[in-house]
Order: sequence, then C-alpha cells, then structure tokens
Amino acid sequence: MVARALTVSPTVYLLVNAAHIMAIGALFGAILSLDLRILGMFATVPLQSLALFLSRIAASGAVLAVLTGLCLFSVRPQEYAQNPAFLAKVSLVAFGVAHALAVHRTAGWRAILAGGTAPAPLRFSALLSSLIWISAIVAGRWIGFL
Repeated sequence: MVARALTVSPTVYLLVNAAHIMAIGALFGAILSLDLRILGMFATVPLQSLALFLSRIAASGAVLAVLTGLCLFSVRPQEYAQNPAFLAKVSLVAFGVAHALAVHRTAGWRAILAGGTAPAPLRFSALLSSLIWISAIVAGRWIGFL
C-alpha cells in the first residue's frame, strides 16, 4: 500500500523523501553536536544539559529516518537489497544505533548526566560515533551512484 502510494504520486514520494532527509539532518546534527561536545569542543556549554536533550533529538530523528527509509525501500526492494552501498548504509546505521544504546548504558554516560566530565572511554566512543554516522551518510549518498 505504501509502495503503491509512493509510485503513483510523485508528491507523496517527494514528501516522504524530504521527511527522510530532515530526519537524517536531525539525527546527524544532534549526534555530531553531542559527540563534538564530549570531545571537548564548545566547553562553555554544559555537557549535562546537552546530553539528554541532543540524545533525545537524535533518537527521534533515527526513528523517523528508519520509518521513512522503510517506505522508500518499499518502492524498489530488490534493487536496494542488491546495492552494496545500501547494504553498507543499513549496516552502519544498525551499528550506530547499537553503539548509541551501548554508550547510554555506560558509567561514563551516567557521569555526564550527573554533571561530571567525559572520561576517556566516552571520548573515544564519541569519536567512533562520529565516524560511524559520517560513514552512514556517505554510504547513503553512494546508493544512487551504483
């Protein structure tokens, strides 16, 4: 039903695609901002305040990106399932989400929520997170070129 609506109406496809891009923007913008703050940038901005706020924006963006992505996938599932860039993107998104969930269970995350500083393992995780999400975006853009 969703795939049909997307294929028969260019407007519906355009709106779902735009929502997907906006969700990616919210997800990546929040994650990158938080990761950079954990890495020590913008030191005048309290990390405790940003952590919960930005992680919730990122989570909302992730949910919307996945939902709209599934809608877009439904239009040409066989083609996407055979595209190495799409497979890389999906793998990286899954890894990024798993990584974020794991980080939220660490003592370092609890420390920053309590107003402490980011310990070295959390800073390493922030660097890794940035690399994962940048790679996912690059893989997503690569889909159309394969």
